[in-house]
Amino acid sequence: MYHKISKIKYKRLRNYLAIPFILGGAIPLVFFDFFLELYHQPAFRLYGLKVNKRRNYIKIDGQKLSYLSATDKLWCMYCGYANGLMAYAVKIVGDTEKYWCGIKHQPSKDFIPQKHQEHFLEYGDEKAYEEFINKK
Repeated sequence: MYHKISKIKYKRLRNYLAIPFILGGAIPLVFFDFFLELYHQPAFRLYGLKVNKRRNYIKIDGQKLSYLSATDKLWCMYCGYANGLMAYAVKIVGDTEKYWCGIKHQPSKDFIPQKHQEHFLEYGDEKAYEEFINKK
């Protein structure tokens, strides 16, 4: 049966079949966004940390491109929101991690460290950790 369907049509069919999974993720994203802000705004002020600006991470502008179809514009808006929200969340959680702990994870060949952890304390460096705690 596959040989009767062109590759492009087959890819499109797969795309259509994936739509419920993609859009099903939109609802949890909105809830996640709400609870992320519910944490971020008061907690960072209490910690004395700089509150991150959403607009620096979430950019929805694909709908302004005249050469995109209406459907493509909607997908661009979704991706701008979803990817921006995840980057925003990583920044907030990374700042929280730095405030509370700031210790790198134990190195391993399969682990990909987060960029925000570059300046964290080395794993197992008890002396540096004691100095970190005493600064608070």
